[in-house]
Amino acid sequence: MALLLGFLVILGSCKSVNNPVIAHRGAWKTSGLPQNSIASLKEAIALGCYGSEFDIHLSKDDIMVVNHDKDFMGIDIETSTYKELLAKEHPNGEKIPTVNAYLEEGLKQKKTKLIIEIKTAPSGLERTLKLTEMTVDLVKSLKAQTMVEYICFSYEVGQLIKKLDPKAKVAYLNGDKTPAEAFSVGYTGIDYNFKTFLKNPNWVKEAHDLGMTVNYWTVNKESDMKTLLDNKVDYITTDEPELLFKVLKDN
Repeated sequence: MALLLGFLVILGSCKSVNNPVIAHRGAWKTSGLPQNSIASLKEAIALGCYGSEFDIHLSKDDIMVVNHDKDFMGIDIETSTYKELLAKEHPNGEKIPTVNAYLEEGLKQKKTKLIIEIKTAPSGLERTLKLTEMTVDLVKSLKAQTMVEYICFSYEVGQLIKKLDPKAKVAYLNGDKTPAEAFSVGYTGIDYNFKTFLKNPNWVKEAHDLGMTVNYWTVNKESDMKTLLDNKVDYITTDEPELLFKVLKDN
């Protein structure tokens, strides 16, 4: 009970400051839940994270599913039907979630944003862009635009999202473009590996001067979290959201 009360105090304290916490593939590490599961999404929501990030792919029969790797428990996603993917399950008994089911769960609340990473298809750009278009269409059909943000490694994906939904928040992941370059084609944020910050710390100010948001991943060390907070980044993507909340409280 004391531990629970302590954590509620941490959460309460975070309400008075900007909340930069994005749970990487949901909140799974401390709780022992499967990554990219609906259970890990629920945990991120329960923790009060700003956002919960998840990865999506397209099955052979054009069903959008949530998973990080290109295979689910050894079953290749792009060359398998959704029914075939259902042959395996997460350790907690969950089947691989559809993007539709995942979004519907997330939309039961209004605090934690749903951060969609559109994975690059193994077969190439054409199928990746198909997944992108299907995703934006689904988000629109669910009227979820204000709850969803997008991230991607494919430069073309972000440009297509902005064409399909000009008001969408889209951040670029690959780290090979300056903020000005990403901004020039419509990106609203940069979302780069922490090593990119170490090489180009000035990009934080450059992005902010352009009105862009700044996020770094995947940051699990307390010292790195403090460095980023001291440099006024907007978000930090982490496998350790509980730790980041603690750092915020101590700061």
